[in-house]
Amino acid sequence: MPLPAPFDRLRLPVIGSPLFIVSGPELVIAQCKAGIIGSFPALNARPSGMLDEWLHRITEELAAHNRDNPDRPAAPYAVNQIVHKTNNRLEEDMEVCAKWQVPMTITSLGAREDINNAVHAWGGIVLHDVINDRFARKAIEKGADGLIPVAAGAGGHAGTLSPFALMQEIREWFDGLVALSGSIACGHSILAAQAMGADFAYIGTPWIATKEANAVDGYKNSIVEGRADDIVYSNLFTGVHGNYLRPSIVAAGLDPDNLPQSDPSKMNFGSGGNTEAKAWKDIWGSGQGINAVKAVESVADRVDRMESEYNRARAELAEKARMALA
Repeated sequence: MPLPAPFDRLRLPVIGSPLFIVSGPELVIAQCKAGIIGSFPALNARPSGMLDEWLHRITEELAAHNRDNPDRPAAPYAVNQIVHKTNNRLEEDMEVCAKWQVPMTITSLGAREDINNAVHAWGGIVLHDVINDRFARKAIEKGADGLIPVAAGAGGHAGTLSPFALMQEIREWFDGLVALSGSIACGHSILAAQAMGADFAYIGTPWIATKEANAVDGYKNSIVEGRADDIVYSNLFTGVHGNYLRPSIVAAGLDPDNLPQSDPSKMNFGSGGNTEAKAWKDIWGSGQGINAVKAVESVADRVDRMESEYNRARAELAEKARMALA
């Protein structure tokens, strides 16, 4: 579908997904300046009062960029809200987001009509992440503007359905905004997401291995060195199933091939999890597409690379279509 302003001025149809601990102002600003939507979890701003400082900084720096580069304005940004009873900051954080009129809100782990209405009141839009068609229908019924189907292979909290199956089911009834998530790490995959009916590719893991990411060198290097076989799917660390790097699980003294199941009623996000090893800090999230990441580089260089791959993929596809019709 045609993208609404200001989301129609992107260099690539990409949303940089919010990464616990990793996503901060430096990463978001770099992503937006490079021409893709940058995002961060509100819970990353700690203590809670820091959220106001972060939004002030992001707003001011992007405005300055736009004044200096009228022909190449920055992309808008998004804030991720965990809509779950364990998040006792939600109401406070929403008030701060209202103050700064955050352009896009990404909601996770619960769809609430009042949250959607609050975002709409200040002129923002809401995308809600889902792992199946049933949750997708509930999110739209409660007023979300768009969906983020989190398919198999996505980093962090992820579903198990094929992106082909998930997109097919959703596009049978929904013609609004969709950002597809799941092992998308290069320009060819961005084009593939569009071919399946998505408006955006929702990309997380490649940004971990960037200079602007708030991640330790060991984490960044593990992304560069890792392959799809190094990803382990477990609900042990937060109570919700997600994908994590095998080396970080081993380093925590756990057997990645024999992890116990966690009690989903004891969800814990970003501050401890259900083991002594802390999710995101000690146990590192990652998607299966990490083989596409070959080095730690700047966000600008990574977007340049993705754009080149994307344009090459489009040209290759056009040539194949031409040959088929010849």
